[in-house]
Amino acid sequence: MRRYRVQADAVAPRATIGYRPAMRFLMALALALFSVPALAATPGIVHVKLVTTAGPIVLALDARHAPKTVANFMRYVDDGPFDGTDFYRASRRKGDPTPGLIQGGIGMDARRILDSVPIEPTSKTGIHHTDGTISMAHGPDPNSAAGNFSIMIGPNPSLDARGSFLGFAAFGHVVSGMDVVKRILAQPTGGGSGEMKGQMLLKRIKIVKAVRLDGTPHPTGRPKPWTFGIHYGD
Repeated sequence: MRRYRVQADAVAPRATIGYRPAMRFLMALALALFSVPALAATPGIVHVKLVTTAGPIVLALDARHAPKTVANFMRYVDDGPFDGTDFYRASRRKGDPTPGLIQGGIGMDARRILDSVPIEPTSKTGIHHTDGTISMAHGPDPNSAAGNFSIMIGPNPSLDARGSFLGFAAFGHVVSGMDVVKRILAQPTGGGSGEMKGQMLLKRIKIVKAVRLDGTPHPTGRPKPWTFGIHYGD
């Protein structure tokens, strides 16, 4: 093996440049994809692993209390629109950069979007925006949630429903990987506009793959235009 390696380097040095770092990256990615923490089976809870370039994040989604929201999120997992997307936003509080939220998903990529679902407000589900909570993002219409989501770092009760304000649909929490979430929150930001001004990650964190860890997949069977090499949106 040693002789072969020396000869290979001598004959084709360019082919070996970056070989070891590339192999280390592939091995780390394979470990993240296939290593699964021990998770207790709980009725109504669905576990998902987000494999990212910053490390893995494991989610426990509460289908018992937020069934429509979890079903919507799992369509994106089972069909694959989350694969190859990004965490693109890190919102830190003024004066204290440690709490806040990170946001990721399909962004404005119209190829990946599925039908929106009606909001399940925190006043109905009882799932509040506490540390580690995952919540669906939406536009001005609270019933427009699709394929973008946020993860809380520290409590964020301003996103809970109150009075006529429906807030945002919280539907689970992080059970492993909060260190990864915090690392993403700490990344340099800039750009953006409106409420997101200064909050866009200057170097996005790739969501390599979203993996269902339990339960039965329910793919929609729809075409997957994001795999066709045609791009619309950001």
